[in-house]
Amino acid sequence: MGVAEQFAGLKMDQLIGGPLSAAADASLALAESTATFIKKVGFKNNGDLHTVAFQYQKRSVNEDGTSNLDEMRVDMPLLAIVPIPNLQIDEVNILFDMEVKESIKEESTIDGSLSASATLNLGLFKVSVSGSVSAHSSNTRTSDNSAKYHVDVRATNHGIPEGLARVLDMMAANIAPSLVGSTIQDGNGQKLAESARQKAERLKSLRQEISQIESRLNAARNGLDNNIGQLKRLAASQQNAYQAAMVREMNKLEKDENGDNETAVTYGQIMDEVNLSWNNLQNHAPELIKMLADSGESSDGVSEIFALKALSGTEAVAYSESESGYAGLKMAQKSALDSQSKVTRLEEELFQKKAEYSDAVAGKAALPESVNP
Repeated sequence: MGVAEQFAGLKMDQLIGGPLSAAADASLALAESTATFIKKVGFKNNGDLHTVAFQYQKRSVNEDGTSNLDEMRVDMPLLAIVPIPNLQIDEVNILFDMEVKESIKEESTIDGSLSASATLNLGLFKVSVSGSVSAHSSNTRTSDNSAKYHVDVRATNHGIPEGLARVLDMMAANIAPSLVGSTIQDGNGQKLAESARQKAERLKSLRQEISQIESRLNAARNGLDNNIGQLKRLAASQQNAYQAAMVREMNKLEKDENGDNETAVTYGQIMDEVNLSWNNLQNHAPELIKMLADSGESSDGVSEIFALKALSGTEAVAYSESESGYAGLKMAQKSALDSQSKVTRLEEELFQKKAEYSDAVAGKAALPESVNP
């Protein structure tokens, strides 16, 4: 058989495709194992997260010289603290080598002999001479065929999948220790006398109320900032509309042969007046909203405190309901005023509560609610 004929009958599609198909099936099985792990370890049967509770103690010193021993608790998702198997096949190498060795050695063996002898008389000596000839040949055929088939599969653990990592990050951002219990002690961590304990409990309650008011106040201020930002954006949009309209009027003036520089200057002054009113609103919106809220004005429209000007043709007129952006600006003004009123009310409540706390620290008895101003 010739060397080329040694490769006949090899199914290369199976030799190469077989390992690749097996690797694809293995990848599917590995993905399913990761999903099963996440579902089994990370979630309960009802879909809630499996969590692990960590408890610890935290000591803090109060302004009155006492201390708090707080029992804290943190619930962590189990998936965030255990390694997640995410084995993936990264590389598949298929090596197929076939080596054909063929050697032919012919060796034939023929054994035969031919002999001859002769005798010579040399006087006193007699010499005998003999000789022979032999032949040998052999024929041997040997062959060697070998093949090497090697599949190298490399897989590594890719860690937490990207989607799950983002979910865990969102969870981590909202995880905060919760207070399980708290004990008031003196500065050295010892038990307080009854009168001192009652005073410390009162101060602790006031501190918690102050903290709650401050949290609500911060949220209210954020809401106020958002509403004022919306008011300023609507004002800028309305101003841009007036500027575009004035540009069109200026372009008409340039095309008109009878147009003169004096008219252009007048148009510019009118637009400056309109721009000034809207720039003033955008630059001083927080102060104007505070002024409007403190005045107690109950206007059904955009307040005159803003002193806004509108562009009517080529004239500056008072801003009115006929303008396209009036309704939106009116709603933004109302939202900002409501937020400002809430902020003012919480600021007053916080001031009163801090004054009550200062009195408690100084040992002053709180007045009955009936006589409080």
